[in-house]
Amino acid sequence: MAKRILILAGDFVEDYELMVPYQALIMMGYEVDVVCPDKKAGDKIPTAIHDFEGDQTYTEKRGHNFALTATFSDIKLDSYTGLLIPGGRSPEYLRVDKRCLEIVKAFFTANKPVAATCHAAQLLAAAEVIKGRQLTCYPACEPDVKLAGGTYQAIAIDGAYVDGNLVSSPAWPGNPAWVREFVKLLGAKIEI
Repeated sequence: MAKRILILAGDFVEDYELMVPYQALIMMGYEVDVVCPDKKAGDKIPTAIHDFEGDQTYTEKRGHNFALTATFSDIKLDSYTGLLIPGGRSPEYLRVDKRCLEIVKAFFTANKPVAATCHAAQLLAAAEVIKGRQLTCYPACEPDVKLAGGTYQAIAIDGAYVDGNLVSSPAWPGNPAWVREFVKLLGAKIEI
């Protein structure tokens, strides 16, 4: 039986933080279900492309329409090996959905691998799973981490930080390190 990964996404999820890990995990042989509250397999969510162009924060452009691969209401958590939460604006929406909070808590309770990047820290904070944990995120979410009792790690934007079952990264430039560390937590071995 193949290992299955659950990706929680919502409207205006950051394009690269969804597309790159989704495609990389499939390429490595994982079954990947991408879900969004109140939506079914085949429904589309808009993505957003965030870039760093010298402004005080990132700029945002409309991205692609991503077709969800599974129905949110049908997912069975015990069938998943790991959870991946991309950033963008979707975590702001997901953090007020009770079922999303339950999903995040369940993965932490079961000590299953969780990958969170960028603004995903907002969802982790709302799920109350980062107290006493160390993680990184988009720098503007540092207060969310601290208010939730976590310790913010200021690392390079292209890096990843691992604390137990949690791997985090500041933003999409960290995708290579973030996905690599997540796959290690899943028990895969990457060789060249």
